[in-house]
Amino acid sequence: MKILMVFDFDHTVVDENCDIWVIKCLPQQTLPESVESTYRRGQWTEYMARVMAYIGDQGVAPDRVRSVMETIPFTPGMLELLTFISENKSMVDCIVVSDANTMFIDWVLQGAGLRVAVDQVYSNPASISESGYMELRPHHSHQCAKCPVNMCKKKVLETYLSGKADGGEVYGRVFYVGDGGNDLCPSFCLSGRDAVMPRKGYTLDKMLTRLSDQEGNDSISAKVIPWSSGADILQELKDSLQSQ
Repeated sequence: MKILMVFDFDHTVVDENCDIWVIKCLPQQTLPESVESTYRRGQWTEYMARVMAYIGDQGVAPDRVRSVMETIPFTPGMLELLTFISENKSMVDCIVVSDANTMFIDWVLQGAGLRVAVDQVYSNPASISESGYMELRPHHSHQCAKCPVNMCKKKVLETYLSGKADGGEVYGRVFYVGDGGNDLCPSFCLSGRDAVMPRKGYTLDKMLTRLSDQEGNDSISAKVIPWSSGADILQELKDSLQSQ
């Protein structure tokens, strides 16, 4: 059976936040207070739609945005990890589940020549309008009170896994790799044979540590394996492949 690798993107695959990095495409590399002040908690995608509208208003072309996104640094070891995955697609499936957007993720992966490593990207849909503006839409609607209104990563992962199961494919093991608070929810749909891999020192790592210290039934079934670099994840993946 294949292994499924599930990656968050910002501060996981790449070492920065795409939505912050994009500001570098502006001449002053900063946003005015009139735009920044419009952010409301839990409504980041709506805020980013306004940011991209402002970038378009400044006459910044999509090609310029793409060239800036292609300079975002990958997290140490991630290029090697994704290269290994791309070379072992017969044994490893790979998806990205991210609250960034489809266009940024595709641009970054294509710029590194590693889009082939990823089978599917689940993120907020983005497109270029006829007038040359980048437009964003929420990924989906859901009823999860723990997640941002535009994306519940648990719902995304459950839908993906059930779709695979309907087609007769069940994964031998699932690795979920992330860093943020919104990566906790999908961890609850992993089984005891799976692994959730939080980036050491980041929000998900701290949340999982607190969870393990609490008494009660609200616990993670999957094994928790913290990581510091892509090399740590690659070693776990190789070990798992060898043990199958």
